[in-house]
Amino acid sequence: MDIDKVKKNMQNKNNYLSFYATKDDDAIRFSLQEEDIRTPFFRDIDRIIYSLSYNRYMDKTQVFTFNDNDHVSKRMTHVQMVSKVARTIGRALGLNEDLIEAAALGHDIGHVPFGHVGEKILNEISLKVGEGYFNHNVESVRQLMVLENYGVGCNLTVQVLDAILCHNGELELKEYHPSRKTKEQFLMEYNNTYVDPSAVKKLVPMTLEGCVVRVSDIIAYIGRDIEDAIRIGMIKKEDIPLEIRNVLGCTNGQIIDTIIKDLLTNSLDKEYLKMSSEVFNAVKELKKFNYEHIYSKANSIEMLEFYNEVFNTVFDVSLKDVEENNIDSNIFMVFLNKMSEEYISNTSNARKVIDYIAGMTDDYIVKEYKVCLNKK
Repeated sequence: MDIDKVKKNMQNKNNYLSFYATKDDDAIRFSLQEEDIRTPFFRDIDRIIYSLSYNRYMDKTQVFTFNDNDHVSKRMTHVQMVSKVARTIGRALGLNEDLIEAAALGHDIGHVPFGHVGEKILNEISLKVGEGYFNHNVESVRQLMVLENYGVGCNLTVQVLDAILCHNGELELKEYHPSRKTKEQFLMEYNNTYVDPSAVKKLVPMTLEGCVVRVSDIIAYIGRDIEDAIRIGMIKKEDIPLEIRNVLGCTNGQIIDTIIKDLLTNSLDKEYLKMSSEVFNAVKELKKFNYEHIYSKANSIEMLEFYNEVFNTVFDVSLKDVEENNIDSNIFMVFLNKMSEEYISNTSNARKVIDYIAGMTDDYIVKEYKVCLNKK
């Protein structure tokens, strides 16, 4: 095999990228390593999709938990849709699709069981035990940078980790401007999210590709969540205000198509992403509609109480197991016994339990809850 020719073929796309794109030669890693025939961001894609965390997307809530309809989105579906939307935008703008795909596929790996509801509960627990603020985007970075490979991490590029950290699609913007940063600045921002409650809302991607992933997050979920809600009878298409439908359309396909085309029209050959005022305002209103009619009603009061009971019971019992060195408990058998000595030595007991719970799937935490109930 002609290795040099293979590498040249793999790197060939760099010759056609936009002036504002991130080139493969720009890739930064925390630990130096010998690269193979793959380009750095392409290699990051492989490391993410072969990670254990990626596999657990399959049984994690997107919006609706414990729903019997197999056509309702799971977290795995969502990240694939974000990847597809983001790569569409990236290709049209001449950006680095490998960087985009890696960040898109890894962006929600830190989501906990039961979606944003579970995230809120785990944040309350984390604050109570002095471990700082818990945010799923930060946990996504922690999973890939620290926890994967049994406490060694994946050694992903800083650009991919940064795009994951800054992906928050809950914060829509009319314009997305990248903010260049060093790996030291990235680490400072990452660490600051644990102590400053406002830090996570100030995060700005260091690359234009990261900006693409961030805007693609909202593009991917805002219409799909509506279709899921219609599918289970929560709302009807006609419930969407007419002024929103007139701008964006009323199906997921129409909404995605409208936003992407508007974004491309206003962003081509620019160093930033931009939506028109008309489309941006419609997106804001549609997101507001989703919160009022879908997200706030996705779980009953009884289910919210159940989730709270599950998280707190599993945390309390698991923490006691760690403190008492109960090596026959699940947190040791499933998690701690496999982790590196460096992780064990440098991680507080409370953080070990938070890491354990954050990585659980919906089904696993319910099973663990039943086990913990018998030990209380």
